[in-house]
Amino acid sequence: MTKILVTGATGTVGRHVVAGLARADVDVRALVRDPGAAGLPGGVEAVRGNLGDPDSLAAAVRGVERVYLMWPGLPVDPRVLEVITDQARQVVYLSTDVADLADDEEPTSYHQAIERQLRRSGVTWTFLRAIDFAANALRWADQIRRGTVRYPYGRAARSLIHERDIAEVAVRALTADGAERRRHDGVAHLLTGPAALTHVEQVRIIGEVIGREVRWEEMSAEVAQEEFAAAWGNAEFVAGRLRAWKSFVDTPERVTDTVQRLLGRPALTFREWVTDHADAFR
Repeated sequence: MTKILVTGATGTVGRHVVAGLARADVDVRALVRDPGAAGLPGGVEAVRGNLGDPDSLAAAVRGVERVYLMWPGLPVDPRVLEVITDQARQVVYLSTDVADLADDEEPTSYHQAIERQLRRSGVTWTFLRAIDFAANALRWADQIRRGTVRYPYGRAARSLIHERDIAEVAVRALTADGAERRRHDGVAHLLTGPAALTHVEQVRIIGEVIGREVRWEEMSAEVAQEEFAAAWGNAEFVAGRLRAWKSFVDTPERVTDTVQRLLGRPALTFREWVTDHADAFR
């Protein structure tokens, strides 16, 4: 039986990948920091390991044919991917909306660096380029409970995707064979939600689902740069986020039909995501 390794197995997407593979009666091995505390479905093998430590991965990848890979934002150590691609024949990588690189271009993000190494490794690859997670709305949870969300660029329109859609596409790519597998091998899937919703609309929907009125208070970009840089510890990252949100005011984030095409059903809506996570906002 094909053995599949899932990294980030207890994370936002990874836990759904593990569950989906377990339901498909696949031989699943989960890479976790603490097997005793992982809380994985029955029948899933938990192994201790860390993507920041190549030496910890040898046992985890032994006997593995396919890998679901997410990267936790660490600096990219090529040895980590070498350990994985020396053993596995297929890697499904959770990336983001990045451009393909020409041979003479330098990566500008760790996603591009990982994609390039996978392309050159000789393994079969699939990239899941998720534009942005609906789960990022959880950053508003405390403000939602207080009744007012103060944030910049309320008219920025985002095409947020439910983590369960990402996971289901990953499971399809990891378990596909024959003609179905050709839909995934060597393909970068751009994954989005079914519609672009402004920040203001997202907050309104959260309020409707939890049954309370939530106000929007616009924050200036200048104040946001200062406050977010202090909170997130990376002024350059904050500036990039603010530039992107500003651009989405006039040009909404792209919406694709990739989930519909691959799963045969519409992508889950932001309202459905909020319903699934309503307790986090109450």
